Amino acid sequence: MEAKGVVFTDKLKVAFQTVLVPEPDSGQVVVDVTHSWISIGTESSFLRQERATGEAVFKEGDPAPFPHVPGYQKVGVVSALGADVEGLEIGDVVFASVSEVSGMHFSFAGHVSPAVTSADQVWKLPKVASPIAYSGLVLTQVGYNCGMRAPVKPGDVAVVIGDGLVGQWSAQTLLHRGAEVIVLGRHRERLSLLAPGIRGINTKEISVADALQGYEGVHVVVDTVGAMNTFAELQPFMTHNSHLVSAGFLGSSGVVDIQTLRAQEITLHCPSGWTKERMDATLKGIEEGWLTTENLITHQYPADEAETAWEVILDKSQPCLGVVLNW
Repeated sequence: MEAKGVVFTDKLKVAFQTVLVPEPDSGQVVVDVTHSWISIGTESSFLRQERATGEAVFKEGDPAPFPHVPGYQKVGVVSALGADVEGLEIGDVVFASVSEVSGMHFSFAGHVSPAVTSADQVWKLPKVASPIAYSGLVLTQVGYNCGMRAPVKPGDVAVVIGDGLVGQWSAQTLLHRGAEVIVLGRHRERLSLLAPGIRGINTKEISVADALQGYEGVHVVVDTVGAMNTFAELQPFMTHNSHLVSAGFLGSSGVVDIQTLRAQEITLHCPSGWTKERMDATLKGIEEGWLTTENLITHQYPADEAETAWEVILDKSQPCLGVVLNW
């Protein structure tokens, strides 16, 4: 059947067009999308042809990953149910992750409506919820996952590298667990959006060494942007038995000299993807209010203006953080 989708037609080319999606089978749900949240880091690296797949770097000779429907997160209303689907009803407001699409480089899709999605990738939202707050649930879960990886005691110092969405939600999670949280960023506007109680440091203005003056040591480093040079600056400040959580896309530069970690017995964590358990916990965190999302939405566009949204995202002179498409 036909649907509308945001399509990366070629390198740095975006279109809103009709796409084909399969008829739903017995274990699938059809969702009429109301909001989809752009995952700027992942999607832009595909658009720039830096990735061949989710975790694989594009190399010369690889097939170009076009055309494809990017993304992996949206909210909407259930419009049809397969015969074997339980726990959902037509009219329910839900979150849906990856859906199916036909005739594209990848068979999975994010920014598409109606969205044909396996029931195990659909979450019913609380009745009192503002649906848009949950429209980036997978990405929020990435930040939650990063913030939950390392053991944390109240008062432990945690440094998050990156002031993007994953950095924001990693910091919120670490703060919720009792850590003293510092976020290293380069964007004044993004740092101003940090949750109360989180210290933001603009590394264009203050060096890492100066930022850490007065602290007894760093127990956790979460790298959300793939900045190994910044980690190298932080490592001398890390305590014995500390933790490095690496979640940024490192491309071909993701080299860690394990021997240099051994003297401090630093544990390396490499979170990726999403699981039902973590998605459930992230949804609960948003519902409880300690994971905040709507305040991080800086731009909203009609879905058929996705090309304009991407022009803004790729224009580094225009500050943006959370970008949502409204359907």
